[in-house]
Amino acid sequence: MNYTRRNWLKTTAITGLGTSLTLSGLPQKLRPWANATILLHSSWQTVNIGDIGHTPGLITLLQHHIPDARIILWPKSRLDRGVESMLRAAFPKLKIVNGKTDKQHQPNTAELQTAFQEADFMLNGSGPSVVGRKGLKSWSETTGKPYGIYGVTIQDISIDLADLLKGASFVYTRETHSLKNISEQGLAKEKIGFAPDSTFAMDLLDDSKAQQFMQQHQLKPRKFICVIPRLRKTPYYKIRPNNAGWSQERINEVDALNEQHKEKDHAKARYAMIEYVRQTGNKVLICPEMTYQLDIMDELLINPLPEDVKKQVVKRDTYWLPDEASSIYKETLALLSFECHSPIMAFHHGTPAFYLRQPEDTIKGQMWYDIGVDDWVFEIEETRGPDIAEQLIKVHNDFEAAQNYREQAMQRVRQYHDKTMRFVKQSL
Repeated sequence: MNYTRRNWLKTTAITGLGTSLTLSGLPQKLRPWANATILLHSSWQTVNIGDIGHTPGLITLLQHHIPDARIILWPKSRLDRGVESMLRAAFPKLKIVNGKTDKQHQPNTAELQTAFQEADFMLNGSGPSVVGRKGLKSWSETTGKPYGIYGVTIQDISIDLADLLKGASFVYTRETHSLKNISEQGLAKEKIGFAPDSTFAMDLLDDSKAQQFMQQHQLKPRKFICVIPRLRKTPYYKIRPNNAGWSQERINEVDALNEQHKEKDHAKARYAMIEYVRQTGNKVLICPEMTYQLDIMDELLINPLPEDVKKQVVKRDTYWLPDEASSIYKETLALLSFECHSPIMAFHHGTPAFYLRQPEDTIKGQMWYDIGVDDWVFEIEETRGPDIAEQLIKVHNDFEAAQNYREQAMQRVRQYHDKTMRFVKQSL
């Protein structure tokens, strides 16, 4: 099935939203949650500021809706690249525990064992799937305590995953196509619903670093745009140790796919960049969402530009964290991204954003139709450069209208977060 078709996606959004969770039928007397301890399993990797952003976004939602609850973060990956320092500075009361579980489902560190004992509830955070499924299974097998899944994409469902979904107190998917997938598994409707990616609530900023960068490169507020590249398939074999365990055959297949599409895809973004610079005289900032994108910026977005445009382009040549990135995004006129999560952060911080969606980027792109920003989703194989440029110039010419469009979407996001967080609270 071709998941990239715009009409199919819009139809799925309409039908899927009809099955969103309702709170009817819940008992009036609920367990007190004031002293509840939540074990948050999140933080899947640090090579992607979107994956970093899931965690502070969900912590912010939990603190806002369940302020008295204690939160323990159990990261799946190492909190390197400065991520741990960022989280501790933002959330001083947050406890972070490290460790894994063995084949007998037992925690292999004393701190994780203590967290299993102290926590009342385990929550699997936003992500490209139920990334913490091994941890959820260990938690359930070892403690017998309840758990929930919040803001995930569920595309393929194995038998083991189906059992985990059925045992959860709730399963919230971050777009409605996943909701359709799990509805077909026979889960009770009162346990499932739509909760936009928790990165929509990520409010961390680093204005000091952002202002320093903007001054260095003479970037003026709302007088530049940001553009983020992406290959069709992330070359994890270049990022992770031991070629990420990929075979040479898989490496060759991914490289061939990326080589086939990269120029055609990015030529459409360059068209919009050229039109924007020539019509406004303003600048363009090329920046990354993932570490590997630092290596493709020149080839795909800068070098092919005509000289009059190229001199207006600034290149971000180092990786950054989502707080600094968000502080830049909130100052730009608009963001054009082949990645999904920088537009989410831009939306939260008051900036219009376009998602240039490649068909290989999973069904998570459905979320943009679900929140009602169809005009700013560009299915890249169905899109021409002038289509992107036209919408970009509209934002430039009537920024107030663009902001109203963005804010209407954010109001929908907040409504879904409020509704689902009430159920999370009651599940404690």
